Amino acid sequence: MKKVAIVSCYFQHNYGSMLQAYATQMALDKLGYENETIDISGFRGEIKKAKIKYFIKASLTSDILLNKIGMAKNVAIKKFLKNEYVSLAKIRDRKFDDFYKKYFRLSEKYESKAELADKCAEKYSAVIVGSDQLWLPANIAADYYTLNFVPESVNTIAYATSFGQSTLPKDSAKKAKIFLNRIKHISIREESGQKLIKELTGRDVPIVCDPTLLFTGEDWMSIQQEEPIIKTPYIFCYFLGNNPPHREFAKRLREVTGFKIVALTHLDEYVKCDMNYADETPYDIDPSDFLNLIRNASYVCTDSFHCSAFSILYKRKFFAFRRYTRNTKQSTNSRLDTLFNLTGISGRIMKGDENVRDCFNMEIDYEEAYKRLDKLREDSYAFLVKSLNGK
Repeated sequence: MKKVAIVSCYFQHNYGSMLQAYATQMALDKLGYENETIDISGFRGEIKKAKIKYFIKASLTSDILLNKIGMAKNVAIKKFLKNEYVSLAKIRDRKFDDFYKKYFRLSEKYESKAELADKCAEKYSAVIVGSDQLWLPANIAADYYTLNFVPESVNTIAYATSFGQSTLPKDSAKKAKIFLNRIKHISIREESGQKLIKELTGRDVPIVCDPTLLFTGEDWMSIQQEEPIIKTPYIFCYFLGNNPPHREFAKRLREVTGFKIVALTHLDEYVKCDMNYADETPYDIDPSDFLNLIRNASYVCTDSFHCSAFSILYKRKFFAFRRYTRNTKQSTNSRLDTLFNLTGISGRIMKGDENVRDCFNMEIDYEEAYKRLDKLREDSYAFLVKSLNGK
């Protein structure tokens, strides 16, 4: 019997990316569809080269480009320097690799996109491209998450996929118009992406929840230990951006509460302001441990979509921050806006200069948020079932 193939960034050393990829597998398992995630280890280099070529060619002068430069710097630091940071980063990298090897059901190894395309119709009844920012311009240029390799005879589905920004460069938009018209069933994660698809193709597509939100906090206990990793009260900080005011907010929160700061630091890049603001900075943390740290925190401070999402699932007192200080066209800030609009949660996005004591009174109506989330979850599963049945 043919399987459903999942196209995702299962290999990405990012907690949210890996967990949403795993959630897609979990959802198909729950619905009873035999599935496997495409193993791209044989042609990942091909994808990387295409993305590098895009960044060299692109004349972006935005926060996004600065972020990519930071990530490139991070790779260089890891490769050439022999210091404590490099050793610790390797510990985290091993944790990520161990997690995906344990939890993902991977396909046979395909040596190229061409080989995958040749075997696609024979092996798969449908190919579903997962969530996260898989339609960023660089990924469109790499032409894997576009599903252009899938023959017309095979069902194609985009589930909660994201452009990661509200507009696309002209060349990317031209390519997007073509691949979006080829994909038979499309759902999107953000309102900005919904508008973009309408502009490019004229198609009305639904907003569905991120794969991680298809499950309850209790469901996610299946991959984590019950016992808290950190035994005493703490503030959990998970910042991907390079914004000192966000760390300063956490430090003021520590002063007021007396709780220590536990932070995952130097994530997408080596960040100077990550130095010395936290009391504990564990590196031996895999994605399941990441959930444990959120679930048992007294407070959560983050600029991450997925950390915010899991904070909601575990009804945490959390404060969200915008990773990019400017709402440029390439900014990914819209992810948080959509998340809070869908759940009816307001007043959670901080700048970093707020009076912490004032923030204590900002309660979250989790009862209302969960009502909205239950309805969104129901609609999202309905989209998946309908799409997988080719209707």
